[in-house]
Formats: sequence, structure tokens, C-alpha cells
Amino acid sequence: MTYCIGIRLNAGLVFLSDSRTNAGIDSISTFRKMIVYEKPGDRFMCLLSAGNLSISQSVREILQVEKIPGPEGEDPITLWNAKSMFDVARVLGAAVRRVYAQDGPALKQNGIDFIASFILGGQIGGEGMRMFLVYSAGNFIEATRETCFFQVGESKYGKPILDRMLTPTTPLDVAAKAALVSMDSTLKSNLSVGLPLDLLVYRAGELAADQVVCIDEQNPYFQMIHSTWGQRLREVFDGIDDPRWDGGDATHPLISRSERYEPMKKIASPGDRVI
Repeated sequence: MTYCIGIRLNAGLVFLSDSRTNAGIDSISTFRKMIVYEKPGDRFMCLLSAGNLSISQSVREILQVEKIPGPEGEDPITLWNAKSMFDVARVLGAAVRRVYAQDGPALKQNGIDFIASFILGGQIGGEGMRMFLVYSAGNFIEATRETCFFQVGESKYGKPILDRMLTPTTPLDVAAKAALVSMDSTLKSNLSVGLPLDLLVYRAGELAADQVVCIDEQNPYFQMIHSTWGQRLREVFDGIDDPRWDGGDATHPLISRSERYEPMKKIASPGDRVI
């Protein structure tokens, strides 16, 4: 499996992906899930992928040459001449559907589901930054101010920190830190996600990205994130009062009467009924 995060902020974009791929407990490999398409000064695009590795690799390969019909009288739209990120998302969707048309029937015959999802974000020319989540069917949704990040893969373990920390006005460095904490929480709880990680930060309007790093188990900053986050969580946990069952004086009593609900009843004999 995998875990990838894409964040769209007023200040820019943040992308983070792991690199673990497994086809069973004894077949674990390392493959990058992030790829960057960039023409400095003209366009910057970053793609993250999750799901079946053979599908996502085929989509990435086809994407570079995939084309969809343009307006009447104009050239077909490609990754490199699209005038908007929306059109790039359409090209990506077409690439996904092309791979499905080629491989979907054979996969189905072998009992393999066509599973792949992608996070696509970037900026073209004077258009604002945009980010899309593309599904296995080639359809997609776009990030908004209300939902400024997307996750693919093992998303549940790292989602709470992103929900609590991210807003459109979050600074890029804070968002990168939140993404790394989210990834660390996922690494701690799920063996199907693993190092090394790829982290990229894009600043709005630059149409190129130079803040890119590969993070392995020796990376000092990620080691600090791992140890500090665990320690601070324990400190916060220890600072929460223990529940009291003796009915004694407490700032936050556990034994408290509910106006609507009664304590659970016990079945003590064959004739007892819950209702």
C-alpha cells in the first residue's frame, strides 16, 4: 500500500509520499510515488499515486504522451500545452481510462481489481494553483478552501493532525511539518507504509520547485519529528485526569447522570430482558 498527501494553501503547495510497495508479507519493494513535470517559467505539476503499482506506472508513462481533443480548430490538449490545471486533470483522467481499456479486462479475468488513485497539483502560467484527486474511473474532484488537502492510500491514521492543523492560511513550513507528523503517525501504525519519503514544497507563482528532499531513516529532522511527537503525545496524555469511579470530588466527573440515557442493564437470569 502507500500513503500520499497533497496540500493546497494560499502560500503554495505541499506534497509528501512514502515509497513502500508490497505484494504480500514476503514481497516488499521500494518505488517512488511522486513525479514532477516542470517547464520553469511556464508550468509546474506534481503527481502522487497510490494503488496497484503496475496501473500507476502505466498511467504515468502514458500521461506524457496522452492527448485529448482541443477546441475546434486547435491542437489536441496535452500535459505540455494545456492552458489550465483542469485540462491537465482531464488528460490524466483520459490516461487512466486508456490503461483501463488496455489492462482492465485481463486484470478482471485474474481476479484483480483496477485500483489506482492520484493527487495532481500545480500551476500553469498566470492561473492560480489548483489540486485534484483523480479516481480509478478517471473522474476527479478539486481541492477548495473548505477542503484544502487530499490523501490517497492509508489515510486514516494521519488524517486527524491534518484536520486540526491545516487551513488555507497555514504557512508552508507549518504545513510541511504537519504532513511529516501525519506520515509518522501512519508509519507507526501501518506496516504497508514505509521510508524513504519524498517531500516537495512549491511556492505560489514560481512555476518551478527547488524545495525537494528525500527522507530516509537517518534524516535528522524526521528523527526529531518521530521522537518529539511521541514524547509530546505522552506528556499531553499524562496531563489528562484519570477517570474516577468512586464518586469522589473531581473537576470532570465520570459518573454523571444523563437526562436521556440510563446505565447499561445486566442480564442476571434467564428471565431477564433488556427491554
